[in-house]
Amino acid sequence: MTIVTIGGVTIGLCILAWRIITWYPGHKALRKDPVGFASQLAPFLFAWAYGALTILTIGGLIGWIADTTLWISNWLGDVALVWGVGNQPGVAAAGHTYVPLSQTGGAIVLILTCCVIAAAKKSKHGSTIKAGVWCGICLGTSAGVAGFAAVPLATAANWAGGALYGVVA
Repeated sequence: MTIVTIGGVTIGLCILAWRIITWYPGHKALRKDPVGFASQLAPFLFAWAYGALTILTIGGLIGWIADTTLWISNWLGDVALVWGVGNQPGVAAAGHTYVPLSQTGGAIVLILTCCVIAAAKKSKHGSTIKAGVWCGICLGTSAGVAGFAAVPLATAANWAGGALYGVVA
């Protein structure tokens, strides 16, 4: 499992900030139709949750792609921090514990992978979904607030897999 660095978290936060700023309709419009505008964030949020789950996988093609994406994001963020503002590269920003996915939790991630690929290809929100997955991979194991979401997401995936496949833990 690749450990996230300050650079990787920075990339994830930049993606999140970009999405929120480009989404924000203005105070008046948001107050007029809060549910309509909030629903525009749903594809990004679901994709973010999926990305956070994929970084918790420990093997296979999906885990390798997530780890490689995180490694590249760490490198890009560290380069930007070193050359942009003079920070130290490679400083770990990971949380201390990870909730591993069970066999059935991993199966849920595989099912979600099919759904995310189909949604990214067929939906008008394809680029938003891809950005959400990338953001989730970068922030899923961070030590901050976004990283804390990985524990309930993994627990929910494990529970859903156990319920779907009929496995009693």
